[in-house]
Amino acid sequence: MFTGIIEELGTVIFLKADKENLDITVRSNFTSELKIDQSVSHNGVCLTVVSIKDDTYTVTAIKETLDKTNLTHLSVGSIVNLERGMKLGARLDGHIVQGHVDQTARCKNIEEANGSWYFTFEYDPSLHNITIEKGSVTVNGVSLTVVNSKRNEFSVAIIPFTYEHTNFNHFEIGTEVNLEFDVIGKYVKRITELKEHH
Repeated sequence: MFTGIIEELGTVIFLKADKENLDITVRSNFTSELKIDQSVSHNGVCLTVVSIKDDTYTVTAIKETLDKTNLTHLSVGSIVNLERGMKLGARLDGHIVQGHVDQTARCKNIEEANGSWYFTFEYDPSLHNITIEKGSVTVNGVSLTVVNSKRNEFSVAIIPFTYEHTNFNHFEIGTEVNLEFDVIGKYVKRITELKEHH
């Protein structure tokens, strides 16, 4: 379980394909505090630490994860948003984030507005994921509030702190991002689907 508040940026230093899986080695400042088997969110994807060496650690992404997320686009030098799992009893400053990416989206527009930025993302509506105005959404692991919610697109406002401390400052038009939709919204959507089939 995560909060969507990014702890730090990690740098991908090595990638190794292992059959259909991908081993991702990351350099981070909190590596010394990690343990084998610990969960860390990478661009919003919950992955398990399988090895640790000096200031680097390695996680493995399976084929299903690679198919659903932007991790396939990683290369050596890529900057990833990192967050360790929630501590019980800590403040929930973002929203409840599972680290299970629902689908990817593409950055459609970037607009600067008096020191903040508005990013618009477009996603495939065929998976029936939805956002609501002022609801929560996770983009590359960052907990954000939805503005201008439409059927298959939405915008988010990014303040300078978030822009500087996440990989949002690397986004361009066409950048693919990971989306995790609000878990409460997903349950409501599923219940209404089940009612329609009865």
